Amino acid sequence: MRIAMVGCGRMGAGMTRRLLRAGHEVVACDPDPKAVTALVADGAIGSTGLADAVDRLEVPRVVWMMVPAALVDTVLEELAPLLASGDVAVDGGNSHYWDDPPRARALATRGVHYVDCGVSGGVWGLEEGYGLMAGGEREAVARLESILRALAPGTGAAARTPGREGEPAPEEEGWLHCGPSGAGHLVKMVHNGIEYGLMAAYAEGLSLLRNVNAGAREGGADAETAPLRAPDRYRYEIDVAKVAEAWRRGTVVRSWLLDLTAAALHADAELAHLAGSVADSGEGRWTALAAIDTGTPTPVLTTALYERFSSRGEGLFASRLLSAMREQFGGHVERTGGGEQAP
Repeated sequence: MRIAMVGCGRMGAGMTRRLLRAGHEVVACDPDPKAVTALVADGAIGSTGLADAVDRLEVPRVVWMMVPAALVDTVLEELAPLLASGDVAVDGGNSHYWDDPPRARALATRGVHYVDCGVSGGVWGLEEGYGLMAGGEREAVARLESILRALAPGTGAAARTPGREGEPAPEEEGWLHCGPSGAGHLVKMVHNGIEYGLMAAYAEGLSLLRNVNAGAREGGADAETAPLRAPDRYRYEIDVAKVAEAWRRGTVVRSWLLDLTAAALHADAELAHLAGSVADSGEGRWTALAAIDTGTPTPVLTTALYERFSSRGEGLFASRLLSAMREQFGGHVERTGGGEQAP
């Protein structure tokens, strides 16, 4: 099948190359000509813009967008007049699922199908495959099956679940039609919310192990610092890089995220090249809001989101207010993290 890939950044470029390897034809479209040129060198068909990309497709056409959520409507505004009845537009980015039904209805007035498809896999997807969560009309998703199967990891990515028999289902290949318009992005949204929680759990647990030598670091007593209870019990020097490596094998908490954590710690056990400012692209926020709307308790996922805010210093003014209040009511002198008096 020939499709257009609009947006050839890290994800779009990797997906294009994986499709090319599977024998599909891909028209590359990106505002950066260098991104298109690089893919043409790998066998893609170049284009100079959306209109040119659409012209190079065979009817009925498939246009897959891998652009930031904030740009999807802008791209669709330019793309919609170029499409005709029977064509399919796919949003593979991390859009909010609320935005999908209105987009689908608007395109339907032209006879154009709209599919929202959450994509997971990151930079490893080119070699390992991408997890795909699609929403939209069954007919439209069925049209994309050969594309979805080529992008997905396939049945070899995991052992078969006990009890499953017969021909493997799409979910066993790593792709799924989740339901009507919005369902794909909804499932991907919650996936990313879970990702936040898993990452926070590994980070907090390994950080605790790194700090169980607090008894050996204990300084002198002062009125502003809570004393360490039983300092003799906190004199362990734990090599967290080795712990992560050991946990990868046979433990209940082994996972691909732990594999990546072990690789990062092996390369730099102190992670000194990182500032610890963790971005959030929206899905964690939307997951927390959906939990509130539906009355579903998700304390782990929500707390993990707040931790990302804190990592960027967005709670700094609140912390300063806490110090100010202590100073006002008790004359408490602010201390730095190392127990030093703040300048």
